[in-house]
Amino acid sequence: MTARHPPRLLVTCLAAVLVAGCGGATSGPTASSPAASSPAASSPASSSPASSSPTASSPIGSQSQATGPGASPTGLPGFSHVYVLILENKEYSSIVGRASAPYLNSLIANYGLATDYTGVSHPSEPNYIALFSGSTQGVTNDGTHNLSATNLADQLEARGKTWSVFEQDYPGGCYAGSTRSGNGEGIGAAGYYARKHDPAISFTDISSSPARCARITNFAHFDPAAADFELIVPNDCNDMHSCPTAAGDAFLKTFVPRITGSPAFADSVLFITFDEGTSDIGGGGRIATVVVSPLTRAGFTSATPHNHYSMLRTIEDAWGLGCLAKACGAGNLGEFFK
Repeated sequence: MTARHPPRLLVTCLAAVLVAGCGGATSGPTASSPAASSPAASSPASSSPASSSPTASSPIGSQSQATGPGASPTGLPGFSHVYVLILENKEYSSIVGRASAPYLNSLIANYGLATDYTGVSHPSEPNYIALFSGSTQGVTNDGTHNLSATNLADQLEARGKTWSVFEQDYPGGCYAGSTRSGNGEGIGAAGYYARKHDPAISFTDISSSPARCARITNFAHFDPAAADFELIVPNDCNDMHSCPTAAGDAFLKTFVPRITGSPAFADSVLFITFDEGTSDIGGGGRIATVVVSPLTRAGFTSATPHNHYSMLRTIEDAWGLGCLAKACGAGNLGEFFK
């Protein structure tokens, strides 16, 4: 698929409109500037039917492995790299078109926005678990959980793909404590690492394996070419959980160019999403999800209902991983790459 770069004038105008506030978002394959006030369509229910998860004794997934950056069997690009960066606790209307998030809105103008994307639950942790395994696994709080279910890391390894989790201020050493303070590692503000925002460490086939849990590290080790799939979670200040939106936006302005300016970003995609919003829409609130890729159109918006299971399904479909639990009943975000 040929990379498409927007004309500089169009990008500038769109960014200016977004910061000042803008009109309603549109659905379908037309490019437009999204609005903070656009009505939300109905979101996929968290109880949508899905096939059962693969078991440890059966092959993980059923599709053939995608090779290289060409199209996958589902029509999605077979991305060179997939990056997922998760922020915290902001409803769509408090981000899109808001002056407190100029950099994030400039990314929306330059790339793509899902206008009807929701979290699947409250509070934070079930959403991270859902995105990483296709189910909340019965988690309903932000406690310490040790889960035995098949997860995205298992799928990736079964298809010869690599993965890394970058958790800002994570102390390393397969640390399994609930929180740890840190200095921000020179990127944004100091803050806390929180286990509830680190889904990988909650799965026992990762936490019990020194080699696998060593794939969870901090931002001092961040490398956009380190793995095929990279999950990126800022500390509790830079993710907007405990600090204002402006602090998180400033962090993004510093950090995101480390990805988009890297040769690894060619034929790749960065999804920037939030774990949950402040409403109960879709089970976890309506949240802004930005699709940053040279393969999508400038200012493209999609009003197709999506949630965290859709995000997982997109990764699975692009690389032929099969599907896990409720991701099997979710549609992918393929409309951004047509």
